[in-house]
Amino acid sequence: MADPYETLGVAKSASQDDIRKAYRKAAKESHPDLHPGKPEAERRFKEINAANDIIGDADKRKRYDAGEIDETGAERQPERHFYREHAEADPHWRYSQHSANRGDGGADFDDDIFAELFRGRGGERSAFRMPPQDVRYTLAVDFLDAVNGARKVIAMPDGKTLDIAIPAGIAEGKVLRLKGQGRPGSDGAVGDAYVEISITPDARFTREGYDILSTVPVSLGEALNGASVRVETVDGTVGLSIPKRVKNGTKLRLRGKGVPRGKEGGRGDHLVRIEIVPPEGADDALADFMAEWEKTHPQHPRGRSVT
Repeated sequence: MADPYETLGVAKSASQDDIRKAYRKAAKESHPDLHPGKPEAERRFKEINAANDIIGDADKRKRYDAGEIDETGAERQPERHFYREHAEADPHWRYSQHSANRGDGGADFDDDIFAELFRGRGGERSAFRMPPQDVRYTLAVDFLDAVNGARKVIAMPDGKTLDIAIPAGIAEGKVLRLKGQGRPGSDGAVGDAYVEISITPDARFTREGYDILSTVPVSLGEALNGASVRVETVDGTVGLSIPKRVKNGTKLRLRGKGVPRGKEGGRGDHLVRIEIVPPEGADDALADFMAEWEKTHPQHPRGRSVT
């Protein structure tokens, strides 16, 4: 498995915030939902999540940098020096150190080596006791699913799938905690999974707090005389009354058609911005009419102070 720093494209000196940004960008670009039928995208997505699981967590990153765990999060076996150091030492040292202190002049076994062996066995069990591991992922969610709520199935790096309920009205960057969906420790306890929401933009709508904003184009005649038009909302298409003499840029409010407020109850509003579109197919007759009309109705599109 590749070095997690290389997988996310960050330097080893990168801050946790830099790692978080790199992870979100990489996860969004390679998310399988955006690359249907491409196994390499799914493989890349799993690698990105696995890398973030290590260096996206400050504690795990510290242990990885110290060589205590590998890129998969598994404990590294500590190097056991006592036998090598004993074997590579001066061959006379192994016996002379203790025989010099014995009165019988006989050869002596190095009791410390055997003590180290048995201590090592007990210490090894303690050193390899793996705590439960939390895991972190980014989930790309469509704009409308984030507003209205949805259920999503995500694939974990270990092949397991999770069925996640997306709460209606969830915002960009919110983190869902899935208790007991992380990695198990050696004692059977299981960590949690944390899923960060990344909302895919929608060309029709933008969001400001609990309000939804969109634009509806209207003709000059509709703006002057008023009209009833159909506009798209997050709930579907609804009718909107355009008042007479409406100005370009005016925002009309559709109450209760915005984002659900969650536990607070209720919903925000949908604000529809009026965009007056110049007439198509303008001819001399329209130009002559406007010239005569503006003689008695002076226009100041650039302000009165501009000469």
